[in-house]
Amino acid sequence: MDAQPIENHGIIGDLNTAALVGMDGSIDFMCFPRFDSPSLFAALLDPEKGGRFQIAPAPADCFRHKQLYFPDTNMLLTRFLSNDGVAEISDFMPIQHLGHSHDLVRRVKVVRGELALKMVCAPRFDYGRAEHDVEKRQNEVLFTSKGKDHTAVRLRTSIPVRIKEGDAVAAFKLRAEESASFILEEAQAGQESPSVQDDYTSESFKETMNFWLHWVNRSQYRGRWREMVNRAALTLKLLTSQPFGSIVAAPTFGLPEEIGGTRNWDYRYIWIRDASFTLYALMRLGYTEEAKAFMHWIEERCRRMTSSSPLQAVYRIDGSRRLPEAALSHFAGYQHSTPVRIGNAAANQLQLDIYGELLDSVYIYNQHGEPISYDFWLNLVRLVNWVCTHWQQPDQGIWEVRGGRRPFLYSRVLCWVAIDRGIRLALRRSFPAPLDRWRRVRDKIYQDVYNKFWDPKLRAFVQYQGAKAVDASSLLMPMLKFISPTDPRWRSHLATLESALLEDSLVYRYNGLAGTQDGLPGKEGTFSMCSFWYVECLARAGDLKQARFIFEKALGYA
Repeated sequence: MDAQPIENHGIIGDLNTAALVGMDGSIDFMCFPRFDSPSLFAALLDPEKGGRFQIAPAPADCFRHKQLYFPDTNMLLTRFLSNDGVAEISDFMPIQHLGHSHDLVRRVKVVRGELALKMVCAPRFDYGRAEHDVEKRQNEVLFTSKGKDHTAVRLRTSIPVRIKEGDAVAAFKLRAEESASFILEEAQAGQESPSVQDDYTSESFKETMNFWLHWVNRSQYRGRWREMVNRAALTLKLLTSQPFGSIVAAPTFGLPEEIGGTRNWDYRYIWIRDASFTLYALMRLGYTEEAKAFMHWIEERCRRMTSSSPLQAVYRIDGSRRLPEAALSHFAGYQHSTPVRIGNAAANQLQLDIYGELLDSVYIYNQHGEPISYDFWLNLVRLVNWVCTHWQQPDQGIWEVRGGRRPFLYSRVLCWVAIDRGIRLALRRSFPAPLDRWRRVRDKIYQDVYNKFWDPKLRAFVQYQGAKAVDASSLLMPMLKFISPTDPRWRSHLATLESALLEDSLVYRYNGLAGTQDGLPGKEGTFSMCSFWYVECLARAGDLKQARFIFEKALGYA
């Protein structure tokens, strides 16, 4: 059985982890119980060894598939339509702070006709590396990993199931308006199931829906693209960790940038950069609680800084630092794209830009959220002082190249941002700070960018010192107030970037003009975030008609 294409999956989650639900009714990816826990289902990466949890009509090949979210929620509806009948599956994960355990709820219902359906729950613990025991009980099946962590999950069902080769399977029929429920939950030793009450499925459905509707209603956005903005905000919210306040870059690992390629990274961690971008977006929408939780997480990381390495580029959800990178050689990979990696060696890289993104986020939070504490400020002073000392170092940059360190333009600009926002914070709050030194270094970086990164023949800012290529990360320069969006040099740079990196409404990170060696084989595609940076640059320069055109074309890929 082949896995569904990546784009044929919807996402559900409980602010602890997330699951990808295919249009064929199969949950093909889920790490459990946390984003950075080992996978329980990973058929997306290996249909034979990864594990899946599927509910579907039998046979399924005569059905058409549709998938949609219940409006303004992260609850998914998958429909199967044929001349003989219509069935639908409601998938959601109850939110833990409403009193639920870590669980996944699936309810299948026949809307019209009488249909035969099948269910297969085939967990594969520890990235498919650990065997498991199965125990069938009344109305439930207990799966217990034989691995070192002895993880256990419980499947509760409203219909009879049987055990087949370590999996729970069922074949059943439903008539119109009949339904069946399946609840997969974390099993704690000595504790009975928290979902034993008869109305658990319907009650948790109502509670979860009300949670998401209430959350969306807090948004302050009232513009033209409200439905799209709400969906994007809901997706960002799904990536937040409720217990820790951290924000993961993505819920998946091992999915390729290029089919058959090797750029298959693990993104289930917290990048200071990505989380800062997310924080900015949520703040602009009015979601200050999420911003406050992340600030507390960041404050704790700053409190634990050392003089040799103030911040790490990437952390685990709980703030721990170890992310050893390894390949799962037993997984075939999505459409045979290998290696399938877990962990991320980017944690060991020097990425100077993260300090600018962090200080910019703190500055915005202090302005629009709540004033930061004096103790937090003392740690930020240490951070800015470190940047003042180390800004000239070559690094791996925003794109985490593996071809060696270079003096990247974006890293220099963001070091300027880090010091500039430190100065602004000190002045706004009258905090004590070595302002003379900070101003001196800030201005030196500014001059360095113009003297060493501006190519007069190219009429553009180059990606790194001595390069002949441009980089889409430079699109952030006007947004970060380093340069005016109408400055003649910027207009010239933008024209060069458009000719080198723009393809229709899509923007490459650094492919194109003169190329860039990033130390990795293969090619990459366009990068959605860069398209939206480009749109904002157009808008800030006053070209609103073109900005809207590019923006709506980019949205068309959603």
